[in-house]
Amino acid sequence: MKKLLCLAAVAAVTLGQSLTTQAADISFAVGQTGESTMTYRLGLESNWDASWWQTSVGRLTGYWDGAYTYWDGDKTASNHSLSFSPVFVYEFAGESVKPYVEVGVGVAAFSSTEIENNELGTSFQFEDRIGFGLRFTGGQEVGVRAIHYSNAGIKTPNDGVESYALHYRMPL
Repeated sequence: MKKLLCLAAVAAVTLGQSLTTQAADISFAVGQTGESTMTYRLGLESNWDASWWQTSVGRLTGYWDGAYTYWDGDKTASNHSLSFSPVFVYEFAGESVKPYVEVGVGVAAFSSTEIENNELGTSFQFEDRIGFGLRFTGGQEVGVRAIHYSNAGIKTPNDGVESYALHYRMPL
């Protein structure tokens, strides 16, 4: 639990420094693992004030993502996690709707090393994600994400776990 609190503090300070100069967004996600455990995610995002390779097709940009996820398993398998990730986004050009794809690799800390029948090995996990969706005028967004958690072989066992979710993002 101490590791989880330390990670939360680091994520809060880092995200807080980023948010002091930029507006923040809040996101909500509902998903499911491959073994049918429901996941509920609450996130705070801060867009980067940068873009690269801007053309008539689109641009590369990104955001910081800090999140809390509740893993709704049975009595012995429920879990909580805190995560922090830089996320790269390729946003396609558009007037009122802009399709996008995103990828990111970050870190997460779980309150327990068990989810369903998966043994994570450590509370510390890497968070890999891929997603796509639509951004609307006014800053709202809807999309789909696949997020994989693994300790990358730091300790065995390393079963890992995935969550597939629908998400909604809006400006604060």
